[in-house]
Amino acid sequence: QVQLVESGGGSVQAGGSLRLSCAASGYTYNNYYMGWFRQAPGKEREGVAAIDSDGRTSYTDSVKGRFTISQDNAKNTLYLQMNSLKPEDTANYYCATKPRHGLCLRPNLYDYWGQGTQVTVSS
Repeated sequence: QVQLVESGGGSVQAGGSLRLSCAASGYTYNNYYMGWFRQAPGKEREGVAAIDSDGRTSYTDSVKGRFTISQDNAKNTLYLQMNSLKPEDTANYYCATKPRHGLCLRPNLYDYWGQGTQVTVSS
């Protein structure tokens, strides 16, 4: 049973930083893809960043240069370092994983999801 548990959300002022964590357990894929997604009220869930088991990454344009996705394989933990936060980054952030379909930011291709952690950025 794959389990993903996010933490690290909170409230910050614009320009601030947060680091999200996602503790993963229960899967044994040799090749996998993990991603961070977000959903703001009234909006569709969107892909933010993704990483594969070889460390290759992909980012949505709006976070390039500000967010960094990384993973600690020894701890089975995924991270999202978010710097220079903007009010438009406010959303519930989710991590997700899948064993196939390549490195992508399409939420519908991810199989397993965490419960989410709220990020609120005030101006």
